[in-house]
Amino acid sequence: MSEYYVYILYSMKNGRNYTGMTSDILARMRSHNYLGRESTRYHRPWVLLHYEIFESKSEALKREGYLKCGRGVYEKRAIIERCLRDYGIK
Repeated sequence: MSEYYVYILYSMKNGRNYTGMTSDILARMRSHNYLGRESTRYHRPWVLLHYEIFESKSEALKREGYLKCGRGVYEKRAIIERCLRDYGIK
């Protein structure tokens, strides 16, 4: 059975954040930090602030979409602020 991850990254370079979904979190982190696409390559290095595990891809996609728009944006901001404080980053 596969697991799917919804994750929030934080740019140590400029404080930006990125939310995504994957079935292989380690490979995705390597990709963001070493390969990267236009949306993430200029903001390296990224640290993994938060992730959630889901049993189905559809659940993970739904959660990712929620965190990226509407009321979910406020929840994502709260998660980011809590993690930054807990990890002593900010």
